[in-house]
Amino acid sequence: MRWLVAILFFCFNLFGFGFVQQGSVDIVPVEKAYKPSVALHNGILEVNITMAPKTYLYKKEIKLFINGKKVDLKLPPAQKLHGEEVYQKQLNFIVDVPKSGKQKVVLEYQGCNEIGICYPPQKKVYEFVQKSKRAQKTSKPKLSEEESIAATLKHESLGIVLLTFFGFGLLLALTPCVFPMIPILSSLIVGAKNMNTKKAFFYSFVYVLAMSVTYTVAGVLAGLFGANLQSALQNPVVITLFALIFVALAMSMFGFYEIGLPASWQTKLTKTSDEAGSKGGIIGVAIMGFLSALIVGPCVAPPLAGALIYIGQTGDAVLGGLALFAMSLGMGMPLLLIGTGAGKFMPKPGGWMEAVSRVFGVVMLGVAIWMLDRILPAQVTMLLWAALFIGSAVYLRALEGIEPGAHWFIYFKKSVGIIIFIYGVILMIGAFSGATSLIKPLANLSASKAPLQNIEKKELFEEVKDYQEFEKIVKSAKKPVLLDITAKWCASCKELEHNTFSDPKVQQKMEQFLTLRLDVTDNSPSDKEFLKKFGLYGPPAILFFDSNGKEKRGLRIIGYKSPEEFLQILDQALKDNR
Repeated sequence: MRWLVAILFFCFNLFGFGFVQQGSVDIVPVEKAYKPSVALHNGILEVNITMAPKTYLYKKEIKLFINGKKVDLKLPPAQKLHGEEVYQKQLNFIVDVPKSGKQKVVLEYQGCNEIGICYPPQKKVYEFVQKSKRAQKTSKPKLSEEESIAATLKHESLGIVLLTFFGFGLLLALTPCVFPMIPILSSLIVGAKNMNTKKAFFYSFVYVLAMSVTYTVAGVLAGLFGANLQSALQNPVVITLFALIFVALAMSMFGFYEIGLPASWQTKLTKTSDEAGSKGGIIGVAIMGFLSALIVGPCVAPPLAGALIYIGQTGDAVLGGLALFAMSLGMGMPLLLIGTGAGKFMPKPGGWMEAVSRVFGVVMLGVAIWMLDRILPAQVTMLLWAALFIGSAVYLRALEGIEPGAHWFIYFKKSVGIIIFIYGVILMIGAFSGATSLIKPLANLSASKAPLQNIEKKELFEEVKDYQEFEKIVKSAKKPVLLDITAKWCASCKELEHNTFSDPKVQQKMEQFLTLRLDVTDNSPSDKEFLKKFGLYGPPAILFFDSNGKEKRGLRIIGYKSPEEFLQILDQALKDNR
């Protein structure tokens, strides 16, 4: 019966009728219902099918033939509708084309609309000339960075994959997502008793291992189910509780109290402990590694996104999980070295040890403020930083006199204290003037620059709330569209904001785009739906659309880009739109 209706519908359109409207659903011709595109770049066939509203494709009817041979497709997870697996809105998948020479590609598909009218089966033929591998190396890749990484997982051996992702992790260790973990691990080592090099290495290893396992499990779950566990934990309650933990740790380092197990428990643990440290301490370090991975450093970078795309498309959680584990070990390698070094150069118990504990107490308070910055107004955060710096200066006795004949170190400490005090006062003045940058706290006091900066910041992006609003804007856009997906708790997003989007050359080039922004700080259902529409797992992400509303997937940006790199991508987006 479905095929009969499809044939009648096809004949109706064949005689020139534009479309039929039944209820609130427009029955458009099949050419408008499904818009396929197939591109071949560097041995990777990229297939995209855009679907009109209220229409869908059957997964079982999607077939691909290359030079007459049917390809075993690895399609992304489909939705259930009327007992069938279907795709709506958009379908993207990639296929490996290893051979060079002429490639004849045949794409077959068939679908229906939501009122039950089915379209006839469609067959599209494409012909390409696949270049040799030597020529491929010299051509510019058209896949996005994360898709290229996903292709690496498919084509390379296990050893190459693990080494590659370990290298990615070493590079990611230099990003702001990992920096806050350094004082956390260092404070755990400083706060432990009877610390030595071996024990410090073991504590660091446990912390890194817990962090790696957490990243791996969260990443595999995100790839399989599309749920970003890290984003789900970025809510005010969780962040506040975690910040309070750091405040409690800081107060302990200041000597107000000692955090530890009851004496009877400690006695039992001491009897069963080895040279590496007590079980209680190891468990605490593992818990901090687990929480740090989820709450302190929720960054999405191209290697992570590539692994998640691979897991989502193939369902291969084993290889994807191993790649993520290797990457997180690479991220933790500097932590391992720093933690071991902290144990090796730990001063002997005494006055020096107490001073080191006080320093890390201040660092712990700084980490707490850094976390609260995600949920508090920027001016309030600056006031907290000002209070921390001024309080530290008072503790260093910057406002007190120096007795004659004092040691040179007293003069040095007082000089440092005075500098910290002055900076704290400047931060406080900047906060009351409306400034939000710790680097430029007095920027708003410049009458010539402040109005211009405020205007640029307001006009740079137009906010969108959900996918429906975004879709309406893109359809009516008369120039290419740039969509920035950001969040207040995203460290790389702040890098983009302060370094890249503030660059005058970048701002001038962005005037040629319709610039939109989606803030997913709240991780609301509409935010999750928006990310799912485009196969994203979290911010930062920058998407480009041509003047016809079609995404240029090869230009998609995941993670941080410098102003120079971003300008090149903007130029390419404008070039492709001509």
